[in-house]
Amino acid sequence: MVKVCHFISGDLWAGAEVMAFSLLKELQEFSEIDVAAIVFNEGRLALELRNADVPIFVVDEHSTSFYALVFQIRSLVQKLSPDVIHSHRYKENILAFLARGFRRKPRLIATQHGMPEGGSKRLLSKGRFVSGLNKFLLAKHFDSLVVVSDDMRQTYIQELGFNPQKVHTIHNGIELPARAKHHNTESGITVGSAGRFFPVKDYPLMVEIARTIKEKGYPVAFELAGDGPQRDIIGERISSYGLDDAFLLKGHVEDMADFYAGIDVFLNTSVHEGIPMSILEAMSYGLPVVAPKVGGIMEIITDEVDGFLIKDRNPMAFAEKIIFLEDNPEILNKMGRAAMVKVEEEYSAGAMAEKYLNLYFKAHLAGSPKKRK
Repeated sequence: MVKVCHFISGDLWAGAEVMAFSLLKELQEFSEIDVAAIVFNEGRLALELRNADVPIFVVDEHSTSFYALVFQIRSLVQKLSPDVIHSHRYKENILAFLARGFRRKPRLIATQHGMPEGGSKRLLSKGRFVSGLNKFLLAKHFDSLVVVSDDMRQTYIQELGFNPQKVHTIHNGIELPARAKHHNTESGITVGSAGRFFPVKDYPLMVEIARTIKEKGYPVAFELAGDGPQRDIIGERISSYGLDDAFLLKGHVEDMADFYAGIDVFLNTSVHEGIPMSILEAMSYGLPVVAPKVGGIMEIITDEVDGFLIKDRNPMAFAEKIIFLEDNPEILNKMGRAAMVKVEEEYSAGAMAEKYLNLYFKAHLAGSPKKRK
């Protein structure tokens, strides 16, 4: 039996939270592991974990000082006595180290959900300090770093100098839905995307793609689910191009199943990505994906089989593939079925959980005392 405690903020319901929930829920099915989670915010993640009967402990980061937060976490770790702490994101990684200190147990494992960020370019900025501290701790004091794509693994090894034996690729996995999409394109198709409105997602490019398609006279509608700091920029651009009737900002969407059921093609416009949960979810619902040829996306999408990979960031290049799918509904449905099969065979939550379970046992056994002869 190995005891594992996850550290995750839970202030959002984004890719990292969805992945952590799916993983913890699946790990509950294995008799060889005892799992729990320390969550730093009440929110949807805490609610979903409780509903799945995963033991959780909420330490509210907003109602206590940093030092009190560290003290409470250290007390919980002593009480739970885990063999492994598995953390997600920078803040959680730092807190995991502070909870353990310089001892060798519990073992520390972190998952990097996206490409490493450098923080602000200002020399003394908080973001740059946190980013640098995170990289130092991962390299020197964590036993394993899990990345979600081979592209990310090469970045950590070749550019950041991490020990190859410490960096492991485990692709994200998702729970498979009960229904899939059949596309009826007689009245035009709907293109959708979902995520946080941050610069790395480049949703203004999605608006440019919509404008290009409108100018060609095709009956294609666009929907974007999510929210974030770039919402006003995106909304203003939609209005300035006269796209208010064709481009819907849906805000936060609670039931993503209904969102995927309402669109025909999933569009990703990110500058870089690991293995986006939104793409996997869309594919599991039978949606072909149009996305840039960057990062881990190239490990998910097989070009012209379950979607299209775009080599540059020219809106016309994206628009042409969307128009092609609108003109060829039989190919759209064929690609959608191929996408669904790929996720079922390669990106299920169960397959992901088995790989993490093996990593936990490897870390636990490496930290066990050697028996004397």
